Amino acid sequence: PQHPSCLFFQYNTQLGPPYHILVDTNFINFSIKAKLDLVQSMMDCLYAKCIPCITDCVMAEIEKLGQRYRVALRIAKDPRFERLPCMHKGTYADDCLVQRVTQHKCYIVATVDKELKRRIRKIPGVPIMYISRHRYNIERMPDDYGAPRF
Repeated sequence: PQHPSCLFFQYNTQLGPPYHILVDTNFINFSIKAKLDLVQSMMDCLYAKCIPCITDCVMAEIEKLGQRYRVALRIAKDPRFERLPCMHKGTYADDCLVQRVTQHKCYIVATVDKELKRRIRKIPGVPIMYISRHRYNIERMPDDYGAPRF
């Protein structure tokens, strides 16, 4: 697919506070394991207001995981989370997230999944949030905002 060339050489200007962050299933699970409050940790990482967004596909994926992931489901149903309806067939969340950020470059993707990160890195202008050392970090964002590098 053809990408706008300007995004290869400069940062995405459509991104700005309040940040809309697309959350993946495993990001919620790893946040629970690391004992991180999702919304608060996102704000600590980006120094700005953050709106976590969750698609219907990701919600369905969490519901399918069953009883062991009831805490993740409760977090996903938090009123601070924005629900994004999906119009496509099937519930494969990774394809859904990649398709959404390809169409609208106004999201940051929060994931721990190596395969999904690899696919998103190919799309210019889409930053990735991940967990490292019990805190959130962001890659491919201008240095003026985003977590400090240690």
